[in-house]
Amino acid sequence: MQPQLPIDVDADTGVWSTNGLPMLYVPRHFFINNHLAIEAALGRRVYADSLYEAGYRSAHFWCGSEAQTHGLKGMAVFEHYLSRLSQRGWGQFSFIEADEVTGNASIRLDNSCFVLAQGVAGAPQSEHMACYLFAGWFAGAMDWVGENLGHDYRTVSRESQCAGLGADYCIFTVHPL
Repeated sequence: MQPQLPIDVDADTGVWSTNGLPMLYVPRHFFINNHLAIEAALGRRVYADSLYEAGYRSAHFWCGSEAQTHGLKGMAVFEHYLSRLSQRGWGQFSFIEADEVTGNASIRLDNSCFVLAQGVAGAPQSEHMACYLFAGWFAGAMDWVGENLGHDYRTVSRESQCAGLGADYCIFTVHPL
């Protein structure tokens, strides 16, 4: 998976963008350290709930934007989403299974940035599911797919297996409420 992502840098503002969406580019340790500091300050449950909702909205918005930019629809948008996440250093995402009609999916995550950061730059080994930040993203993407195809479901997603706890890879499950 080596295709180059289109990164445009505005000469006047220095803003980076890909497909018209403004982007930020930061080192992994910077993001992980901030993530862990906020989790410690707010508490894991409050932080996870906030991330879920923000991630849901962001994924839903991104899917609509990318569908329009690339002329994609349905599950092709979700597949494109997983590909782009994989290209941007979050980990390597793939479907184990996905059903656009029912809203059910299982997503595999190898080489999660959260797992790779464990024990690096002061990040502790995980005592809980380490990759929960992604859960809202997958429900947001699946709900966009359902709406795009005229299906009437709203989904929820959760990390059901984590490499940070010793599994070979992480798994996220998505299913209708």
